[in-house]
Formats: sequence, structure tokens, C-alpha cells
Amino acid sequence: MLKQQFLFAASLLISVTSLAQGGGSVRYKDLVFPNVVKTADQTYSPGDTKEAKKAHLFDLYQPKGDNATARPLIIWMHGGGFKYGSKNAKGVELWSETFAQRGYVCVSINYTLSKHYPFLHFDELLRSTYYAVQDARKAIAFFKTHAKEYNIDPDRIILGGNSAGGMIALQTAYSTNAELAKIAALPDSVAGTKQTEFTKVAGVINYWGSIYDLNWLKNARIPIVCVHGSKDGIVPLTHKDAPLYGSVSIHEKADDLKIPNDFKLFEGYSHELQKHFNPIFGVSGGTKDRWRQAGQFTADFLYKAVLSK
Repeated sequence: MLKQQFLFAASLLISVTSLAQGGGSVRYKDLVFPNVVKTADQTYSPGDTKEAKKAHLFDLYQPKGDNATARPLIIWMHGGGFKYGSKNAKGVELWSETFAQRGYVCVSINYTLSKHYPFLHFDELLRSTYYAVQDARKAIAFFKTHAKEYNIDPDRIILGGNSAGGMIALQTAYSTNAELAKIAALPDSVAGTKQTEFTKVAGVINYWGSIYDLNWLKNARIPIVCVHGSKDGIVPLTHKDAPLYGSVSIHEKADDLKIPNDFKLFEGYSHELQKHFNPIFGVSGGTKDRWRQAGQFTADFLYKAVLSK
């Protein structure tokens, strides 16, 4: 009798907790937590010089009232053509907040931006990607070292980003420094260009980004989810003149290689899922709704392909 009373009380407590966190919602898929705690302007590169410090700041997003440990972490990286943008970009703020509401820990990071114009000169785009990837690797290493401090699972770190941020995520996960340095024609004097190690992550979120070499997907069996607008005139859906392979090419190659993946195409929309891409004016409510749809599509994929394994 006493045992039955204990089991009843335990099940009641679980039910109440579930209701308090969103009823019958499923953690990591649904918006379970109503509130998020944001801690701004932290650094993933302690000991930086004053000049380098800004490039290595991050904002931390955690679900308020969450006592879970070993939580998955998403590292979000903003767009901006490797020239502009920051961790405060509207897209990465929205995804950091909504994925924290699902139970993830999220960080939105700054990374090294070019002093030139990568979107006008492809050689500079390649070089800028290399330096940004080094920052992504540094961030991953930092959070693996400090996993207990942030109550995260070091084996479930996911890289995500939009546009340039998606490109960083792809190159970081699937290429080595040596491969990336070779395609960027960097001299041996640049730090790390000889390194052939892979950075291990649990998954990749690519929002309207691209990879430089489709064969790099053979390097690591990392689940990947892609989202793209059908009329994107900035980052191609498929291969064109330059060695840029967008989401359709990535999806097809991942299918060929039997890499867990999924792809969502937003018909009729351009870069950033805007009706007509314009990086200067504010983001419309319709665009934010599409960003949220992309997030839910991503959450469903990650739950199935990454967290349920």
C-alpha cells in the first residue's frame, strides 16, 4: 500500500512538472519553457588582447528554471558576408531564444570579421572563412572544457548559422584546416594550416549557407539539416561558377552518402527567407514567422536524428 502511494505521488509530481513546463510538450521539440535567461558579453577566449576580445564574445541563453544537466548545446553564428553582423543579429537572437525555450543551451557568438569585402572578392571570402572557422573551433573547445559549468553534454554540441554563419558551420564540421587552407591558398606561415584533425560535433544546422567542396561531406558522418529560399540570389541552391554548393547539392550528396539529413525549401523567397532580400531595412513579421518555421523544422530533425540516438 505504501509503495502504491509513493508511486502515485511520484507520478503526480511528474505530471505537475510537465504541466508547468508546457503541458504535454516534448522537451527539445516544443517550446516547453516560457522564459529564458540571457547572459550577455561572455568570452570563449580568455586571455585575449583588448583588440581581439570583441571578436570572441558570446551571449548565453538558458531555459529559466531548468535543473537538467548534460543538455545539448547549439552554437549559433550570424550572417553578414564575413564583413558585417554580430551575435545580436535578429535571426540568431530568435533561434537562441526559441531553442532555449525547447530546453537547449544556446550561445550566439561573435567571430573574426574581414577588414576587406569578401562578398566582392572570392579569394577574400575563402580567407575570411578560414579565420572564422578557427574561431568556431575555439568556441567548441571552450565549451567542451567548461561543459560542467554550463550543464551541457560535450558530446552533443551542434553548430548552426545563417548565410556566412551556415558556411562556417559546414566548413568547421566537414573540413580540416589543411583542406580549407589549401582551397584558400593560404601560406604555411598562417597558424594551423597544416592541421588535419577534424572537429567533432553532433550536428549541423545550415540556414541558406554553402560548402566549398561537396566531397568534404565524406569526411564526417554528421547529421545535417538545411533550409533555403527557392529564389536566393546570394547563395546558390546548387553549384554555379564558383566552388559554392548550396542546400540542394548538400542534401543530394548527403543522401548519396547515407548521412542523416533533411531539407526544407521555402518557395518564392530569397536570401534570409525575405520576399526581396534587403540587409539594410528591418526584418518583417512575415520573415520572422518563416524563421520560426525553420526553427521548428530543425528541432524536429535534431530530436529524431541527433538526440534520439
